[in-house]
Amino acid sequence: MTTPPYLTGHYTPTANEHTVTQLTIRGTLPPELTGRYFRNGHNPKPGDTPTHWFKGAGMVHGLRLRAGRAEWYRNRWVRTPAFHGAPYQRADGSVDLTASVAGTHVIEHAGRILALQEANLPFELSGELETLGAFDFGGRLRTAMTAHPKEDPVSGELHFFGYSAVPPHLTYYVANADGHITRAVVVDGAGPSLMHDFGLTRGHVLWLDLPVVFDPAERSGIPYRWSDDYRPRIGVMPRVGEPVVTWFEVAPSALLHVANAYEDADGRIVLDGPRYDRAAWESSWKWWVGAPGHPPVPLVGSVRHRWILDPVTGVAKEERVDDLVTEFPTINEDFAGAPTRFGYAVAMPGAGLEQYAVVKYDDATGARQVLPLGPERMPGEAVFVPAAGGGAEDDGYLLTVVSDLRRDNSELLVLDARDLGAEPVAVVELPHRVPSGIHGSWIPDRD
Repeated sequence: MTTPPYLTGHYTPTANEHTVTQLTIRGTLPPELTGRYFRNGHNPKPGDTPTHWFKGAGMVHGLRLRAGRAEWYRNRWVRTPAFHGAPYQRADGSVDLTASVAGTHVIEHAGRILALQEANLPFELSGELETLGAFDFGGRLRTAMTAHPKEDPVSGELHFFGYSAVPPHLTYYVANADGHITRAVVVDGAGPSLMHDFGLTRGHVLWLDLPVVFDPAERSGIPYRWSDDYRPRIGVMPRVGEPVVTWFEVAPSALLHVANAYEDADGRIVLDGPRYDRAAWESSWKWWVGAPGHPPVPLVGSVRHRWILDPVTGVAKEERVDDLVTEFPTINEDFAGAPTRFGYAVAMPGAGLEQYAVVKYDDATGARQVLPLGPERMPGEAVFVPAAGGGAEDDGYLLTVVSDLRRDNSELLVLDARDLGAEPVAVVELPHRVPSGIHGSWIPDRD
């Protein structure tokens, strides 16, 4: 039997949990990097071969940084019912929202650390990555929760949603800065699409009702397929008031991750992120399920794209922004929902690029800066951390874990977000090679 690609190379799972203290640092960690960097990803247990990349057990890797030291590294599986073998569906056919692999993202809100997987409830973790259990916001969360909630940088509110293949297809939630759900409404008009992410501006919520839709014939365990018969739309809904959605028809495409969304000076709504056409989606899907003829990299053909939605004309304008194959877009989250100048992403080999790289975009000048990491080195999502006292949007650091196949090890790179070409600010040597993963967060210490 051929080993699927998501269990090989950069994605080869680690078989053990580790705790290592006092890690070696090259360079100098900035003192404001006092907190925890956590990163989630799929890491099946030894002997387990999931039918889809997204079905592998979640494992969170963490580093504790303080006062210029890397005090510890540890990695822990998220111990959910699915980790222990519980099925997603109960014997009576109902869905068990706790049967999650919790392997997509890890965030902090209102003092809680949550491991996320969009088909299920969140799982709360301790600051040392021990699993505390499923979290349903005191019984107020009665659906699954997206793995891509968005925190408003002004109010501290957490905005999120649950989507479903059966009605109601979409439910929108807001939790206040103290972690209590204050709003839960069904959003009418959405269909059974795979809604991995959404957009949040200072005034609107953007829903991605695109043509990857529920299809029970898909046997990989993720029952969604591209449908040419589904009408692709982006919905715009005000954040306050009645949940009335204005739908904009767009060209057929898929979007897994939103870089940012905002209102421009003319009152139009702008959405930015890596876009897949059908060929790119289906090629990537082959890698995700280990199908014959899969590409050598997990993400194919996703290129930076922009949608401009005009509420006056009701028309959506679309434009391709760049030709590099990129994913995992990030920004300085202090500017989330507002116009941004700078964005960051991971670039895949292709479109003339021979190595994995970290990319910085400057939308004011149209320039991009590409930092290749070297042969057989793959960076993860680059998480932005503001510098102490910094005023400019890009005044800060990018944190990314690099998988190095040649040396069979990994490092945490701390890059100067102002200039990717500069030498890394610091490099933290990790005790073993960390498999390439999905999403993570910087969680600063708070008084």
